[in-house]
Amino acid sequence: MIERLYFRDLVTFKEVELEFSKGLVVFTGPSGAGKSVLMSTILSSFGHNTQGSAALCEVSLTKPLALSAEDFVLEDELTIKTLKKEKLRYLIEGQNISKKVLNQMFSPYVQYLSVRDKSDFDSATLLEMLDSSLLTSSKSFKKLFKEYRKRYANYKEKEKQLAKICEEEASLAERIDFAKYEVEKIEKINPQVGEDENLLQVKKQLSRIDKIKASLGTAMDIFTAEAAVEEVYKLLDKDASVFVDAMNQVRADFEETEHLAAELEEMDVEEILDRLSDITSLQQRYGSIEEALEYKELKKKELLGYTNIEQDKSMLTAFLSMEYTELSTLARQVSKLRQEEAKRLESVLKGYLNTLKLPALTFSFSAKPLDDKGSDVLEVMLGTSKTATLSGGEFNRVRLALMASTIQEGQGQGVLILDEIDANVSGDESIAIAQMITKLSSVYQIFAISHQPHLSAKADQHIVVTKDGMTSQVIELGTEGRVHEIARIIAGENPTKEAMEFAKKLRAS
Repeated sequence: MIERLYFRDLVTFKEVELEFSKGLVVFTGPSGAGKSVLMSTILSSFGHNTQGSAALCEVSLTKPLALSAEDFVLEDELTIKTLKKEKLRYLIEGQNISKKVLNQMFSPYVQYLSVRDKSDFDSATLLEMLDSSLLTSSKSFKKLFKEYRKRYANYKEKEKQLAKICEEEASLAERIDFAKYEVEKIEKINPQVGEDENLLQVKKQLSRIDKIKASLGTAMDIFTAEAAVEEVYKLLDKDASVFVDAMNQVRADFEETEHLAAELEEMDVEEILDRLSDITSLQQRYGSIEEALEYKELKKKELLGYTNIEQDKSMLTAFLSMEYTELSTLARQVSKLRQEEAKRLESVLKGYLNTLKLPALTFSFSAKPLDDKGSDVLEVMLGTSKTATLSGGEFNRVRLALMASTIQEGQGQGVLILDEIDANVSGDESIAIAQMITKLSSVYQIFAISHQPHLSAKADQHIVVTKDGMTSQVIELGTEGRVHEIARIIAGENPTKEAMEFAKKLRAS
């Protein structure tokens, strides 16, 4: 609920401060006095596009219960301020906010019915209206619709997963072939940790085998003098054990060298060099034998993953096919309940529209591919006319009838702003409009510019806008002032006695 409006320096207004009541707030006054300018100021405070802005405007309101914003600290009593210097700035609770964010934040709570806006009759809005009514009145619809929305969201997520797999499928074969090639190449060589060092040692030994054999042949002569040396130690009465041990070690080393030389002679030098070349190539590519073996295991896991992807694709395709069938069944059940609600609403609307001298309204359902709201496309016909062909006045009267027939008593719906909703209508139509707006004011705080006495008479708060020269003023009317203003609307600036009596009668009814 909007509690207070203050602004200054706006077109012909110097300074205005108003406090508002609940229910229906009606603005009247002579043409050109500034009623639309005042209404535009309220709309501008909630981010709507309007002509002209005040140098300073403040709107105080009670925060809607469901309103929340992560980026802003909001108290139960809110103040929205607009400042116009070089450009227009918006602040909520002293915090800067963009016009777009402000409008998005309050669009569910502050609605504007303009004769130029016919978006209320697009399919999405009409379906939302039916669903809102059903969600509060039908537990079966609430459960069914909740299940559909949840499963449809999951369906779309799985559809994205499949699309990603299909998108990557073109390059999948190349990645699989590359992974196989890498694994096979490493497995073919089958390197062993430490093998490179052993091969280098063998290569080094092979390069010196001839010199080793020649030196060994010459060195074997050492054993011809071994017995003579031992005899010398005996003659000298000295311990020969150190010499004997040394000769035994030399003998063992020479025998080992002879065996090594024999083994080296049996080795295929070309095969060893080729093996060393293969190992070296792996080291150059992967860094080391250990890293090559780790890379091989990684590629094996990758290949397993590709196999799983193919399985996932098959499973996702099957799931989506089955789930679409299930969702289609749920969507038909949702549509059936909507059509039943539409028939009920048509019956309720018939009385309102008849009073407004308008033909009956019918809802027309057609099917479309599934989306998060089901499979319905909803249009309305007024008699034989589509809503696109209606005049602005007719359109707004139908819209009011729809709103009046779908309100939920006892639940606050926010603020509703009406711009000349009863302009250019007959007396009977004016009465019907006033009755519907009065009913809506039980759940909305309504701001309306009126040119008819019936709506003004129903107001919970009546404000008149006047203009003296180039300066506009606003006055909240009391009981006597309201009677005089209603009489002025009926009979002009100098109302007759009959007009005054009729005005009193309207106020009393």
